Amino acid sequence: MRHNKDTVKLGRTAEHRRALFRNLLSSLFLHGSLTTTDAKAKELKRRADRLIGWAREGTLGARRLAAAELFGPKPLKALFEHWGPQFRDRSSGFTRLVKLGPRHGDGAGQTLVELIGGRPGAAEGGKAAGAE
Repeated sequence: MRHNKDTVKLGRTAEHRRALFRNLLSSLFLHGSLTTTDAKAKELKRRADRLIGWAREGTLGARRLAAAELFGPKPLKALFEHWGPQFRDRSSGFTRLVKLGPRHGDGAGQTLVELIGGRPGAAEGGKAAGAE
């Protein structure tokens, strides 16, 4: 039974799972959206919402916690300088999941994960040219 188990394993070791979600989160905050499988998308939404909550705080401690969950300074800067202030007045619902259907190769369900509000470099209310 999986009672009180709050994380998904996805058939990976703990180290692989941590690296996978660090990569996905970093890409999400840099580009504003990404496409992945359904199971990864559900867990990614949960983790991204937690990081955006830290970015809304804007404290040094919150920045250090977020730095441990992201790869490199660029996604951290995007999170705290773009996404955090953008969601300052919003209490929840920072990400959107859009089901895209099965993947051609293996039939795995695909989902588009996007942050509400567009890309970091785009004008407010829309996506920049060349976005996925």
